[in-house]
Amino acid sequence: MEPGNETQPSDFLLLGFSEDPTLQPLIFGLFLSMYLITVAGNLLIILAILSDPHLHTPMYFFLSNLSLVDVCFTSTTVPKMLVNIQTQSKAISYAGCITQMFFFILFTGLDDFLLAVMAYDRFVAICHPLHYTVIMNPQFCVQLVLVTWVISALHSLLQSLMVLRLSFCTYLEIPHFFCELNQVVHHACSDTFLNDVVIYVVAVLLGGVPLSGIFYSYSKIVSSIRAISSAQGKYKAFSTCASHLSVVCLFYCTCLGVYFSSAITQNTHSTATASMMYTVVTPMLNPFIYSLRNKDMKRALERFFGRHSVAKAVEPGLKKSP
Repeated sequence: MEPGNETQPSDFLLLGFSEDPTLQPLIFGLFLSMYLITVAGNLLIILAILSDPHLHTPMYFFLSNLSLVDVCFTSTTVPKMLVNIQTQSKAISYAGCITQMFFFILFTGLDDFLLAVMAYDRFVAICHPLHYTVIMNPQFCVQLVLVTWVISALHSLLQSLMVLRLSFCTYLEIPHFFCELNQVVHHACSDTFLNDVVIYVVAVLLGGVPLSGIFYSYSKIVSSIRAISSAQGKYKAFSTCASHLSVVCLFYCTCLGVYFSSAITQNTHSTATASMMYTVVTPMLNPFIYSLRNKDMKRALERFFGRHSVAKAVEPGLKKSP
């Protein structure tokens, strides 16, 4: 590439999943449906937790934060893709791409850290039940969430600043449905060695440490559950962390699957399709996992809907009364 063709372009092009015009309505409908389900499901989890005093515990405090992050996580990528399909445009501005990348990295990091924090919460609850209320006090829980936000924001800012130092060709086509960090960096016209080093070092640190914490927590949890004599006690202890373990497996398996597959194959469209699993499908499934496998959440949702149905039934009567 000639040096004269290197500049900061005003627009990037997001190629998406397919350039076939006949498939665009199907892709639009599929992603719109998944996005609406994700937003509605996660907001219901948040409202149920806020409205039920029985769920004002550390575990559900972290779950409400995870649901909020999942809504924001999906909202960084899907709406822009839907707008592009609707307007038959693939363009995203340079500033918009950097902004999208910043928030995508931010919310990915928050998902990662919150899952580790929730694993620690289950570890304390099962392995140190007598000290649970002392250790997981409200102030400490808020501090944990704030630390996850600070670390994720600093990481996201670092990666965004590293991309800003790169030069790009006049016409840049990104074979993805959003501005994914690796795709943008590897399509730069300038040297990306320092960016690659930062990406992989930070990925090992910020990805490996939370995952190691989750493995450690669950190794101790399994040991504690095995020490319980009664089968009913073992089932009760395991059921308290079954939903979280399911979400952890879903999130990390899809993330690792995407990046291992992208390292093996050069098919960028396959990578974009695989990325849909952890960017769209996982946030959509999380509310179902926590509501279907959690009796407390089921009861909270039933009370939430029951309360609103009663309010609607009473409201006409109040209007008729003098």
